[in-house]
Amino acid sequence: MRVDAYNAISQVYSAKRPSGVKSSKEVSSPYARDEVQISSFGRDFQVAKQAVADASDVREDVVSEMKAKYSGDVQVDVDDFASVLLQKYNQAF
Repeated sequence: MRVDAYNAISQVYSAKRPSGVKSSKEVSSPYARDEVQISSFGRDFQVAKQAVADASDVREDVVSEMKAKYSGDVQVDVDDFASVLLQKYNQAF
């Protein structure tokens, strides 16, 4: 056991305690109160975020148009679909 290490640690714990607490009137501070200021960009961002949150996830006008356009059976040629799919795959890689 090292005695000198113990002495160093005991000095840290026996540090002088504050003698008393000053009242807020006695403390002079240039910052009398805390204040938050939001920039115009921050306000615009909040407005845009709220508008997106309030908006519907589904655009009913586009969905109804698509339903009317593609109502009934849609015939898809499997060979044409596969060739287009392979073409897109080859372009991606």
